[in-house]
Amino acid sequence: MSNHAPMAVEALVRHGRAPAVHRWLDHYRHKLEDMPDTASRITAENWREALGDPRRITDWTVYFERETAERPWREVLAEWWPRLLPGIAAGAHPAIRVGHAVRTLLGGEATAPRVTEPAHGLGYWAARHQPLPAPTPPAPEPSAAAALDAVPPVSDQSGGIRDRLARLTGFPVWPPRPAGAPDEARARLEELVRAATHRYAAYGYGEPIMLVHAATAPNAVLHALPALPRTLWGPSLEAAWAASAAVTAAYAPAEPAPARGPDPSAPEFSSLPSSSSSLSSAEEVFARAAAHGNDHAIKFADTALDVGDATALRAALSAVELIPPAL
Repeated sequence: MSNHAPMAVEALVRHGRAPAVHRWLDHYRHKLEDMPDTASRITAENWREALGDPRRITDWTVYFERETAERPWREVLAEWWPRLLPGIAAGAHPAIRVGHAVRTLLGGEATAPRVTEPAHGLGYWAARHQPLPAPTPPAPEPSAAAALDAVPPVSDQSGGIRDRLARLTGFPVWPPRPAGAPDEARARLEELVRAATHRYAAYGYGEPIMLVHAATAPNAVLHALPALPRTLWGPSLEAAWAASAAVTAAYAPAEPAPARGPDPSAPEFSSLPSSSSSLSSAEEVFARAAAHGNDHAIKFADTALDVGDATALRAALSAVELIPPAL
């Protein structure tokens, strides 16, 4: 399984919960296994034959550790980002892990452990790389919310993520036209994160853990944009949409249901304005996710706070209610 610890810990620290990290890790560490043995060395000449082979995860990790030790991490990221984007749906976790790692590096000193972390994320992404089919040609949808609503479910929503993605035949076109300027691509990406976060409150019940990735994956791409050449922002938007649509097709139920989270009319949230939230309310939402302890609930709350409006915060509370607690 994916190692969610670096992502959850980064979110905990970012939102002022550093004192809780060691206790959280004590509860999480039993889920982890040792890395498998290496098979053969990956090089600049033979990497294509190893792409998408989960058995080569250690080979890929060693390769990126070597690359980031020998070259600036931004240079490695810029080289490999367009190579890996077509396989972004690979369980969604690899791109999310890279996004959290990049956010850490952009916010502080590039220490050796901080540079090693994106190497692990990129290695996992390369090993789990799984391309998706092209969008379905009918008329493009006008908004991210409408596009997510129009995503048809896969024919058989059973099995793991790779099984379900193999049944994907296409998804709606969005945005309605290719993003032009990089800043437009960024704005569209923010729209997608907001729409996917809001949608969770009504559809998260179908698969509470997996459906958080429809929002956290594009948000991770958003985190990475400042470290990437602006020419890659448009392709990043397209890949983020593909990932969000793929997760929606693989796991979302056909019909919405009332959120099982706290009643939006409850006193502590009834005063939230429709487009923004007070700092104290946002902190309370993240505190609940941190106390809940599940890594997905923590990461989704982190995304909800990035969106920042009352609907997003209520969606985060729904995740806390729907996902089994870890602490």
